[in-house]
Amino acid sequence: MKHVRHFTPSLFLSLVHVCLVQANYAPYFFDNGARSTNGNMALLSLSEDTPVGTHVYTLNGTDPEGDPVTYGLAYEAGSRRYFSVDKNLGNVTLIEELDREKEDEIEVIVSISDGLNTVSEKVRILVMDANDESPEFINTPYIVQVPENAPSGSSIFKIEAVDKDTGSGGSITYFLQNIHANKFTIDRHSGVLRIKTGVTLDYEKSRTHFVVVVAKDGGGKLRGDNKVFSATTTVTVNVEDVQDTPPMFIGTPYYGYVYEDTLAGSEVLTVVALDGDRGKPNSIHYGIVNGSEGSFEISNTTGAISVVKSPNQLKKEVYELKVQASEVSQEGDVSAYAFAMVTIRVVDLNNHPPTFYGENGPQNRFELTMYEHPPEGEILRGLKITVNDSDQGANAKFNLRLVGPGGIFRVVPQTVLNEAQVTIIVENSAAIDYEKFKVLTFKLLAIEVNTPEKFSSTADVVIRLLDTNDNVPKFSSDYYIARIPENSPGGSNVVAVTATDPDSGLWGEVKYSIYGTGADLFLIHPSTGIIYTQPWAVLDAEVNSKYNFYVKAEDADGKYSLAEVFITVLDVNDHSPEFNENIQEKTMIIGSPVKIEAIDQDAEEPNNIVDYSIMQADPANVFDIDQSTGEIKLKSYIRSLDIIHNITKKKDCIWSVVVQAKDRGSPSFSTTAVLKIDITEETLHKGPMAAFLMQTKDNPMKALGVLAGVMGIMVLITIMISTAMFWRNKRSNKIMPVRRIIKKRQTPQSRTVRMEWLKFKRPSNAAEKFVVEDDAKSLHNENSNNNIQVAHMPPTAPSPPPPPALAPRGDTPGWRVPTVSGSLTPKFINKQLKKRGHGSAHNALVSELKMKFEKRNAAIGEPHI
Repeated sequence: MKHVRHFTPSLFLSLVHVCLVQANYAPYFFDNGARSTNGNMALLSLSEDTPVGTHVYTLNGTDPEGDPVTYGLAYEAGSRRYFSVDKNLGNVTLIEELDREKEDEIEVIVSISDGLNTVSEKVRILVMDANDESPEFINTPYIVQVPENAPSGSSIFKIEAVDKDTGSGGSITYFLQNIHANKFTIDRHSGVLRIKTGVTLDYEKSRTHFVVVVAKDGGGKLRGDNKVFSATTTVTVNVEDVQDTPPMFIGTPYYGYVYEDTLAGSEVLTVVALDGDRGKPNSIHYGIVNGSEGSFEISNTTGAISVVKSPNQLKKEVYELKVQASEVSQEGDVSAYAFAMVTIRVVDLNNHPPTFYGENGPQNRFELTMYEHPPEGEILRGLKITVNDSDQGANAKFNLRLVGPGGIFRVVPQTVLNEAQVTIIVENSAAIDYEKFKVLTFKLLAIEVNTPEKFSSTADVVIRLLDTNDNVPKFSSDYYIARIPENSPGGSNVVAVTATDPDSGLWGEVKYSIYGTGADLFLIHPSTGIIYTQPWAVLDAEVNSKYNFYVKAEDADGKYSLAEVFITVLDVNDHSPEFNENIQEKTMIIGSPVKIEAIDQDAEEPNNIVDYSIMQADPANVFDIDQSTGEIKLKSYIRSLDIIHNITKKKDCIWSVVVQAKDRGSPSFSTTAVLKIDITEETLHKGPMAAFLMQTKDNPMKALGVLAGVMGIMVLITIMISTAMFWRNKRSNKIMPVRRIIKKRQTPQSRTVRMEWLKFKRPSNAAEKFVVEDDAKSLHNENSNNNIQVAHMPPTAPSPPPPPALAPRGDTPGWRVPTVSGSLTPKFINKQLKKRGHGSAHNALVSELKMKFEKRNAAIGEPHI
């Protein structure tokens, strides 16, 4: 029992194993049909233009037991491998380019395996055509021989081309390029080349024709696009010559010459004729048909024409020969002929050159003497010239011309046959000028026209000119510019003018003279042209620095020309600078300059440019002066009168400064003046009226006009106020105490208050206040610069604004009217000021205004009395 139990399990396992082995079935491919993209690749079709790397198919199969399968591709020995497969996925990829024209079927062994069983199948893959081939001509090159007499429309050749493609891509049609300019046509299907209807070939016009034939396929798909391919070839058509053209003479027309020394039997010329059929030419025979009159003969084979008589036996000057050229075939038959005319001229031998003759025979030099500038068109009758050529006909024809300065003379006639009288005519009178040419020399040339020898001869023509007075004296310049210093003594040379007259003798002598309004101070030498000043002349640039006049150059016959002379008198530094006054008085406000001015009467710079400097001042280092303008100002550190009082012990602050004015001439002149400067300080409140008065201190009428206008406005305002008060009182029946008002106006205090209208309190850079004091004392100008010193009105206690003080205080310093810097006045103004005395114009103006104001107040007060 134990043995049985031991055997039974082993036997069971063996039985199970046998059963399992018998149950493992082989895998297999799916068969999805010819157009399927997966299966076993049976009946697969691929276009030959399929790109390499394309996924073209998927192998697809299964295992009955459901085991995973793998795929494989194999090829027969020696076959190209076109595909590869992914063994797991079954994707088949094209790895080699297809070409249907080389291989249209591909056999591939496909396999499927489950690891134990492998199933293989041989499948055939069809390669489909794509239009990837161009037509190709066969049996090239194409060379065709065609007789020139081939009839139009006849077939001459058949062109054949093949295309390896199938279908429409393999069908071929033919056509020609440049069909309109072609003598041929082609059948588009068969490729037969024909001569175009109505066209003939001509060997003599064109021996070869090149015909370009195009073969084109029917087109087809290539990589998804429609493609049409074509090819071209050239057919060479050689035209064969046929005897159909008569002979032709070469080098026509023919001319020959027999000269007087030609020997009998000499060859005159040769005619040449060729067969018009150049491909297979026949021989040519020559003969004279007529016109020789027994004087000429021709070689039958060469065409050489010879004279058979001596020239003196020839009766005509010109012979016209008719020559025939005959075309003879190999059988001796005359197939065609042609004619040509030959002209033979009997000519004289050119052995005599042209010769010039004078009155006594042959002569090669002719001379003539004449005046310059003869009339144009005049014939030179003094020249007797004849020219002759002893030859005959064309040999005696020659031309005449003058060789020398062009355009002066011309010769007549210009063409001579045998003999002529030579005439020379004036053509350009102006060019026949004694001053340019004393002698004119020409060559008279005679040269043959139509002869190969071109014989010639010459004769000298010499023309001697006589002078006439045909020129006007001419200055070297149209104007002369000269300069002379004003201190030049009388008789000084100024400038030399030059005029020339190219005429000879007395006609060329020039005399000079001057005239014009500016010539009074000058003389000119009649021969040398030197202009100099009158002995008594005194030049002064300050009086007149410019002179101009005319100078005249005249010859013996009265012909003359003019030039203009411009003379500038140069300024010399002969004036010193001059001040208006040697002692001047100026008032200087601290911070404002004063100005002096000196005038130099010289005419030009730098003689009249004045530089200023301070020569002496006590104490020194107080003033600065502007070198160019003459403005004098205090040193920059002096800003108040206190500083000045520290410098000097003088209390009046009047300084004497010696000022020098010096010009820049060479040598330089200078002048000095004493300037008394009264230094003041601005104490008035700055206001526009003060500035205005300072600006108008030298023009009192302007100040008077402005003050009069202000007074008029105030009078008008006063009248309006009085009228208003009158009507108000009238309505209220109230009478104002007139007497009290009148009495109040008569008090000095009231008058002083009414003078307050002259106080101005507007800001100004020139002054601060201007006050007029009602005082019996006369006004006195202490500064000698129209500055007025008046009484100072001091303010009261600083409580509410008090009324102005009615009386001046004796210990209060007076207020000054400031002055501004200005130029020195002219001398005539200073004289007028001296006549007025020490009082200034400004003082008088203020006094006059004061009087007018008092009169107006009195006039206003009278009606109330």
